[in-house]
Amino acid sequence: MTQQRKRHPRKPAPEATEEPQADEEAQEEPSVDTSQGSSDELARLADAETKRDEYLALAQRVQADFENYRKRAAREQERLVSHAHERLVHELLPVLDDLERTLEAAERHEEAALVDGVRLVERSLRKALEKEGLVEIATDGSFDPHVHEALLAQTREGAEPGTVVEVLQRGYRMGDKVVRPARVIVAE
Repeated sequence: MTQQRKRHPRKPAPEATEEPQADEEAQEEPSVDTSQGSSDELARLADAETKRDEYLALAQRVQADFENYRKRAAREQERLVSHAHERLVHELLPVLDDLERTLEAAERHEEAALVDGVRLVERSLRKALEKEGLVEIATDGSFDPHVHEALLAQTREGAEPGTVVEVLQRGYRMGDKVVRPARVIVAE
C-alpha cells in the first residue's frame, strides 16, 4: 500500500531555515509508523478471516450433523411404530383364528360350541390387550371423576351417596393414561 502525500502550499518561514527539516522528519516518521500499523492491521484482518472461515466450516458441520440426526431419529421412530404394529398384529392373529372357528361352529348350528367359541375369543382378545398393557378400571367403591363417567344418578337402598352402583360400560387404562373411562350409574 503506497501513501500519497498531499502537498500544501508552504508559507515562507520567518527566520528559521531548520524548521522545515524538522517538519519533514515529523512527516516522514508517521508514514513509517503507518506502514507498520497497516501491516499489523492486515495481519489481524487475515487472522479474523481465517477464524471466520473456521467458524463457518464448524457451523456447516454442526448443521449437517443435526440434519443427519433428525433424519436418523425419524427413521428410528418409524421403525419403532412399525415394530409395535407388527407385534400387536402377531398377538391378535390367534384371536382372529378363534373367531373363524366360532363362525364355523355357528354355521353348523352348534349353540354350545358357539357360546364356548365366543368365550374363547373374548379371553384371547383380553389376554392380547393385557400383554400390551391394557388394564380394566376398577368400578367398585366410590365414584372417581378421573376414571369414571357418571351417566345417571339413582337412589338405591343400602348404597351410600357417591358410590358406583352399576357399570354400563367397562373402562380401561394403559399405564397412567385413561383409554376409555368406565360409564357408571352413581348412587344419590
